[in-house]
Amino acid sequence: MTEKTAITPSTHTAPPAKFSHGVRKGNILQVAGQVGFLPAVEGRAPTPAGPTLREQTLQTLANVESVLKEGGASWDDVMMIRVYLTDVDHFAEMNEIYNDYFKDLTVAPAARTTVYVGLPAGLLIEIDALAVLG
Repeated sequence: MTEKTAITPSTHTAPPAKFSHGVRKGNILQVAGQVGFLPAVEGRAPTPAGPTLREQTLQTLANVESVLKEGGASWDDVMMIRVYLTDVDHFAEMNEIYNDYFKDLTVAPAARTTVYVGLPAGLLIEIDALAVLG
């Protein structure tokens, strides 16, 4: 049986609770929900990428990608992406950003978007991903 391995890229702060930014077991890598925090700076609290949905979405995708890379995966290995928004009015804009970001993928992953209000103040989006490495 393969051991579970916690994945924490150097760009990320330690999680604020008992969870990992990503966990790999065998050829499966689950990326925990990532938000639009800029890369970690020692001694500074996590800082959102910016006030706009575009800034936060692109940073969130970069944060997911850094966990994927640290775990030995890429976007091509992603089977499922889940997007969580805090405002239903952001749905169309997020889809535009998402479609542009993934335009070069041969096969798009399955995806789901949910609107909820459970993020800390100032954060607009959270994304998690499930990858299966070939």
